Amino acid sequence: MVVEQDTSGTVRRAEHFQVALIGEGIIVGGIAGFVVILYRMVLEFANDTLKQILAFIGDHPIRIAGWFLVLVLLAWIVGKLVSAEPMISGSGIPQLEGEMVGKLDQNWWKVIGGKFLGGFLCLLGGLALGREGPSIQLGAMAGKGVSKGLERGKTEEKFLLTCGASAGLAAAFHAPLAGVMFSLEEVHKNFSVSVLMSVMASSLTADFLATTVFGMTPVFTFDIVKPLPIQYYGMIVLLGGLLGVLGTFYNWFTLKVQSLYNEAKFLSTTAKLVIPFVCAGIIGITAPELLGSGHMLIEYLTNVDVMLGTVVFILVSRFIFSAVCFGSGAPGGIFFPLLVLGGFVGGVFATVSVDYFGMDAVYINNFVVLAMAGYFSAIVRAPLTGIILIFEMTGSLTQMLSLSIVSIIAYIVATLLESKPIYESLLERLLEKQKADVKGKQEEEKEAARGRKVLTNFVVQYNSMLNEALISEIKWPDNCLVISVQRGVKEIIPRGTTKLQVGDVIVLLTDERDVAYVHDKMEKLCTAKDYFA
Repeated sequence: MVVEQDTSGTVRRAEHFQVALIGEGIIVGGIAGFVVILYRMVLEFANDTLKQILAFIGDHPIRIAGWFLVLVLLAWIVGKLVSAEPMISGSGIPQLEGEMVGKLDQNWWKVIGGKFLGGFLCLLGGLALGREGPSIQLGAMAGKGVSKGLERGKTEEKFLLTCGASAGLAAAFHAPLAGVMFSLEEVHKNFSVSVLMSVMASSLTADFLATTVFGMTPVFTFDIVKPLPIQYYGMIVLLGGLLGVLGTFYNWFTLKVQSLYNEAKFLSTTAKLVIPFVCAGIIGITAPELLGSGHMLIEYLTNVDVMLGTVVFILVSRFIFSAVCFGSGAPGGIFFPLLVLGGFVGGVFATVSVDYFGMDAVYINNFVVLAMAGYFSAIVRAPLTGIILIFEMTGSLTQMLSLSIVSIIAYIVATLLESKPIYESLLERLLEKQKADVKGKQEEEKEAARGRKVLTNFVVQYNSMLNEALISEIKWPDNCLVISVQRGVKEIIPRGTTKLQVGDVIVLLTDERDVAYVHDKMEKLCTAKDYFA
C-alpha cells in the first residue's frame, strides 16, 4: 500500500515539475551562488596570503624550513579531511556524475564543509588545482541540501543537483550559459524542457549574485585584436589534431599518476598529500609563478612578449605539477588547470608559427583561446560547453566559427584514439575503489530504499534499434515501468503498440534501490543493435 501511494505521489508531482522546478531552481541558484561566491573569496584570500608568505620567507633558511613544516601540517589536516569524507577528494565532478546515475550517495553538508576547508588549505599551500570542479560539486550539494530541506523525492533531487551544478559553474566563471550547457551535456545528459528551464533559472540567479560581488569583468582580460583571416584556417585544423593527441596524452598521464599513488599501498592518505605540498614548497622558492590555479600565467602569456623556451618550460612544468597535485587526491579540480595548459599549447603553436613560418604575432592570442577550447573538448568531451565557456570567459564574439572547428577536430581525434572522457574514467576508478568498502552498507540501503520511487528519463538515439520499435518488442530492464513517452510537447500514454521514434523521451518509474541497475541497462538499450527478446 505504501508503494502505491508513493508511486501515485511521484507521478502527480511530476505533472507540475516544469513550473515548480523553476522556482526551486531560483532558490538553489541563490544558495549555491552564495556558497560558491564565499568559496571564491576564501580562495582569493588564500592566494594573496601565499604571495605574502613567499615574499616574507625570501631566501632565509630558517623561514624556509618553517614554511615547509607548515606545508606538512597543511597536508596532515587535508589528509584528515579526506579520510573523514572521501567524497571531497579530487574535483568532485565524478562524484556528482556517480550520484546522478544512482551509484553514489554524498552527505551534502559534510562535502560542503570538507571541500570548502580542503580547497582553501590546498590553494594556501600553492597546489596547482582549480576552483571550478569544486564549485560545481559545492553547488550540487547545495541543491541536495535544498532537496532535503523541502523533503523532495529522488526524482526531483536529481533536477536540483543539476541546478546546483549549473549555478556553481556560473558563479565560478561568470559563465551562465556554460553552466547550463555543462550541467545538461555532462551532468544530467538530458535536454528536456523541465530541466532546461530550471537550470537556466538557477544559473542566471547565481551569475547575478556573482556579478554583484565581483563585477562584470570576464575571467580572462586580454584582447583579441583581429579575427583570424581565412588563410589561417588550415592551421586551425592542424591545431585541432594536435590538441586531440595532447588531450589523449593528458588523460593517460593523469590517470597513470593517480595509479602510481594508488599502488603505493605503504603510503597513507596523509603521506600521499605531503608529496604535492612539499613540491609546492620547492616550486614556491624557485618558480612561484607556477603555483596555484594558473590564472596569472594566462594573463602573462597573452599580455607579454614571451620567449618560446619560456612558454615550453611553463607548459611542461605545469603539466607535471598539476598531475602530481591532482593524483594525490587533494580536494581541487583540473577544470581550470587544463584550460591553462591548453592556452600554453596554443601559445607554443602560435609562437612557433610566428618565429619560423612568418605568421603575424598579432594572432598569438587567437590561438591561445582556440587551444583552450580544443584541449577542453579533447579531454572532457563536452565541445559545446568548451565553445560557450571560452566565449563567455573572454568576452569575444569573433571566434565562434574557429572555436567550433578546433573543438570538433580535437573531439574527433581524441575519439579515434579511443581516449575516454576524463571524468568518466575517474568515476569508473572511484566506483571500483569504493565497491569493496561499501558492499555491506549498500545492501542495507537498498532495503531502506524499497518503495521509494524515482522517475528517470532516457532519449531514443539515432543509433538505437529502439527507433521504429514497438514497446511490446523491447526487452525492458527488470523492476521498472514505462509510464510515459514524451514526443516534443506531446505526452503519449505508452501501450504495447506504441512505436518509438528518434528523439522520444522515455520516462521510467523504478525503485530508488534499482536506479543504477536500470540506468546501466537503459544506456545499453539505447545504443545496442540486438537487445530485443
